[in-house]
Amino acid sequence: MAIRERLYTIDDIWRLEQQPLRAAERYYLIDGELITKMSPSQHHALIASELARLLGNYVVARGLGRVLVECGYHPPHDRRTVLLPDVSFESSARAAQPPLLSYAPYMPDLAVEILSPTQTLAQLQRKAQVYLAHGTEIVWLVLPGRASVEVWRRSADGAPVNERIRRDGSLSGEGVLPGFTLELRRLFPD
Repeated sequence: MAIRERLYTIDDIWRLEQQPLRAAERYYLIDGELITKMSPSQHHALIASELARLLGNYVVARGLGRVLVECGYHPPHDRRTVLLPDVSFESSARAAQPPLLSYAPYMPDLAVEILSPTQTLAQLQRKAQVYLAHGTEIVWLVLPGRASVEVWRRSADGAPVNERIRRDGSLSGEGVLPGFTLELRRLFPD
């Protein structure tokens, strides 16, 4: 007889996160697989804060939407997938008004994931593909130890593609945040 693993849903992780003894824990789901998100290191948090600040300044000045930190998102018709990007951007057209008291039932326009010591690059790349499959336009995978960022997007035929941008390059907001650029030296000083 085969042993079947339990598949979790949004409701399961919502209940877990509401328990007083687990209030500081965060989880995400991919196809019902429960994954614990560890607390970030100071270096990780500094990169996330800097990205949120720079993106937020750009977005607010132009009235483009909002920038969030560690907001839960799920595809509208998939209760077994919840992602928790380190930083995200929601365009005004996509953002729920007023902000919800639960996970957002859509994916952000831009998702930023920062590689932590408890993750592998393959795990982050899997998340990038899930974001893209459910409507995110651009995913930035920030790789602090490699002083680079993998930019994920869909190709013209809809397949996920990525490119690596090193410390001497810059990120672009592309069509999601037109005109936004960020020199990576700001995130990865020498």
